[in-house]
Amino acid sequence: MGGMFERDLDIYRNRDALREDYQPDTLVGRDEELERYKTALQPVINGEQPNNIFLYGKTGVGKTAGTRFLLDHLIDDAAQYDDIKLTVKMLNCDGLSSSYQIATRLVNKFRDESNQISTTGYPRSTVYDMLWEELDKCGGTILIVLDEVDHINDDSILYQLPRARANGNLSNAKIGIIGISNDFSFRDNLSPKVKSSLCEEEIQFPAYDAQELIQILRQRADVAFYDGVLTDGVIELCAAYGAKDAGDARQSLDLLMKTGDLARDRDTKAITEDLVRDARNELERGRIREGISGLTQHGHLVLYALITLDREGETPVRSRDIRPRYTNFANQIGADPLVPRRMRDHLGELSMLGIISAVERNEGRRGGTYREYSVDMDINMILSALDETITEVGVHESIAGIFAEDTTLERYT
Repeated sequence: MGGMFERDLDIYRNRDALREDYQPDTLVGRDEELERYKTALQPVINGEQPNNIFLYGKTGVGKTAGTRFLLDHLIDDAAQYDDIKLTVKMLNCDGLSSSYQIATRLVNKFRDESNQISTTGYPRSTVYDMLWEELDKCGGTILIVLDEVDHINDDSILYQLPRARANGNLSNAKIGIIGISNDFSFRDNLSPKVKSSLCEEEIQFPAYDAQELIQILRQRADVAFYDGVLTDGVIELCAAYGAKDAGDARQSLDLLMKTGDLARDRDTKAITEDLVRDARNELERGRIREGISGLTQHGHLVLYALITLDREGETPVRSRDIRPRYTNFANQIGADPLVPRRMRDHLGELSMLGIISAVERNEGRRGGTYREYSVDMDINMILSALDETITEVGVHESIAGIFAEDTTLERYT
């Protein structure tokens, strides 16, 4: 055919198998959690009032995948019983912050296209009344899955839904809530009355260890790649990086996909460990660049100050000891330094992005608690992402040596 685009017949058999939304036939590495989850869902098949289930754990540890997997089976199995009418609605709460928004989205999930309500403009009580009406009209057993439930700022809906039947708002429908959260502290901050009903059954999903990640990657790689493309050690290396980065399957899968893409780009027939290392560097560089480009000018100055202290062997360091250098950098480019609290917010943001690390220290009653910061990532990568700031502020003596060695950074000296 000889067109501009040609099919790749060497590397991938099915690249989509490495994507986050791919649903494998069996879930590996989560037997114990799924067993508990299955027990918690058992009342549905018995035609009883469902449990409310709360799942928590970091991102990429199988909470959503496990939920989809079990609910698919539950829907199939429930269909065999004439006396069970099961409805499942999933809602991702990312981007929704209030109970009001959640309630309007739920009403619309039960209505057809022509009958949707607008997401603003009604009193909250009216929206709740519409929701009870839709739920009762649907009837039977209804499971409502609220993924990333920690985005909701007020817990009114988390109180109302589980108690709707007890409060006399529903007569036909039996409701079960499944809340999924990436934030461990979310459940601790719930009011006691909400916690008692929402967290009836709690299941924690721990991070995957390297062995479990290997199982997951093998399962997906068998579908994704042609036989013989992966050389020995590739899967193990991707899993080792994933385990080191947080026990997050998504990161390991992204890395394996990036490696496959590099093989495709470079037109190689085999995927080697060296290629995995190259792919990891590219992903890291991209992540750092993206993280840093999203920061404000002051975020850049705070990071630059911390890097220079790191180069001088001063880290881990407290924010008050970063402050003089940050202030100095800000003054050099004519920017007003932020107050200490705003400066600490930037440090918090940098540590959330994984660019720096923050460790809580506790000095007992007299010293209180404080945080110490250090640089986590490859300094050269950070410096190249900070190039504009360095050009403005000037090359600090602590990093002059790096600039002398690294020819890619030469243009700033």
